[in-house]
Amino acid sequence: MSAGPFAYDETWMGKRLWVRTAWHPLLVMAALALLSARPGAAQSEDLINADRPGIADSSTTVRRGTVQVEAGVERDDATADGVAQHTLSTPALVRYGLSDAFELRVEGNGYQRVAGSDRSSGWAPASVGAKVHLMSEDAPHHRPSLGVIARLFVPSGSGDSRSRTFTGDVRLAADLDLSERWAVNPNLGLRFDDANGRFTAALAALTIQYNFSPRLNIFVDGGMQAPEQRHGTSSVLLDSGVAWIVGSSTQLDAAIGWGAHGETPPRIFWSAGLSRRF
Repeated sequence: MSAGPFAYDETWMGKRLWVRTAWHPLLVMAALALLSARPGAAQSEDLINADRPGIADSSTTVRRGTVQVEAGVERDDATADGVAQHTLSTPALVRYGLSDAFELRVEGNGYQRVAGSDRSSGWAPASVGAKVHLMSEDAPHHRPSLGVIARLFVPSGSGDSRSRTFTGDVRLAADLDLSERWAVNPNLGLRFDDANGRFTAALAALTIQYNFSPRLNIFVDGGMQAPEQRHGTSSVLLDSGVAWIVGSSTQLDAAIGWGAHGETPPRIFWSAGLSRRF
């Protein structure tokens, strides 16, 4: 997802609308991909592996010298103090491989437009970070692929979205194929927040993926943060979606999600995106 559950930070907002609208691109993409999928495609084919649109990020890195851009659009509908509030954002992640096992990352929710009792717009805070691929998957021994992802959100942004504090997180990501069709992708980590009083939170996410083919998959996943804010309770975010690889270096995706617990995650959101490696 965008930049995953950990990219929402304090900008999580609930939504009620767009549920039927969100599933339309999901169904269209799935139908097109099913018609174009090639049964028996080689598992070893070099295909793009994007971190969007699920909540959990993958453990693998892009190859040395590769630039990968993962961008999308997201709609949030919220109710704050009894007033409906709608946010349109453009989350983006840029990845660059310094080596086959180490990549640099720049990430953020992009340009945001908020409409409610008042209207505002501006650039969301951006993060700089890195991912290190520690270990490749060993299927015969049921050993998962492992990686570590670290981010630091620096004071940045504009308008009402501007941040003047530092926020960061570090996560251990794993990927494991349970069979030819099924795979799981868990994340565990810690978040450090200084926006509304300094606190540390535990992070967890899990994606369960079903592969129709090497180029088409659907997924369900969830993410948790505890506490969601200083002296607060925990938050739980759930979503489901589809990803379709076109050619070998382009991925299209769509997802819909909702907040299952807490005050900060969205009640319902939708997103669609495009990932491309160069």
